[in-house]
Amino acid sequence: MSDTFFSGAPHWTWFIIPYFFIGGLAGGAYFLAALLDWFGRPDDRPVVRTGYDVAAVGAILSGLLLTIDLGQPLRFWHMLFQSANFPAIMFKGWSPISFGAWGILLFGLFAVLSALGARAEEGRLQMPALRAVGGMVRGGVAKLVAGIGGLIGLFIAGYTGILLSVTNRPIWADSPWLGALFVASGVSTGAATLILLSPRRGATERSLGWLSSFDARALVVELIVLIAFIVSLGSVNRVWVSVWGLLLLVGVVWFGILAPLRMHARRQPLASAAKLVLVGGFLLRLATMLASEGIDRYRVAVGL
Repeated sequence: MSDTFFSGAPHWTWFIIPYFFIGGLAGGAYFLAALLDWFGRPDDRPVVRTGYDVAAVGAILSGLLLTIDLGQPLRFWHMLFQSANFPAIMFKGWSPISFGAWGILLFGLFAVLSALGARAEEGRLQMPALRAVGGMVRGGVAKLVAGIGGLIGLFIAGYTGILLSVTNRPIWADSPWLGALFVASGVSTGAATLILLSPRRGATERSLGWLSSFDARALVVELIVLIAFIVSLGSVNRVWVSVWGLLLLVGVVWFGILAPLRMHARRQPLASAAKLVLVGGFLLRLATMLASEGIDRYRVAVGL
């Protein structure tokens, strides 16, 4: 449990919830695209290219959402560089926020490079400068970029959960499972996004079947970790006897995990299952964030 009953709520806005969701989704999509880039078949290329595009757009969007949430764009810059001694970097090895800031920057860099390489492969780059950069990201270089970027993507998918767990806020600081939960959810929502978007790029039935199978396994892992997360909260888990518990049980567990699993098992339309997974992934972050914001920690802790 966290070491005090009370702590001030973070000065976050509503932008932080879509930031957590899009960042996790983008990280999961990049990881899956890199996995297929390294170990897939030639006919998996449409999924790979889609994954890199999703990662690049997601990295840019999540960066914008985070910058807007911070209120002052220079705050993000100050987490990266020492303004008085530029270009000296600002990195604090003991700070999860510092790790995260550099992780987001590197994730965006690798995601954009992979996306440019994939677009150059298709001949879809018109600007000479971008075409030159994309042309360099091919062959072994492309695989190296994808391998490193995919691992960073996996870190980004779980980073927000880890960041919450090192705060002194109820629920977030009461369980060691939050990072793992967000990783599983990020991979699952990433797979769901690729299932929805890859057919437009020419994805084969075999590739979509692989995504469906992977998503089903990720959902099982997510369900197991979610149960471990709730159990590990101890007496604090009674906070779920509220509207947030209803949202978690109905929105996340039923519609976001169990219903898609049943649809995958019955080989029902993949797009329908994927949409439910995305809704569940968003509601998971919403319930986790707002349940902590609304809890009276002292009453929960002492059972009043």
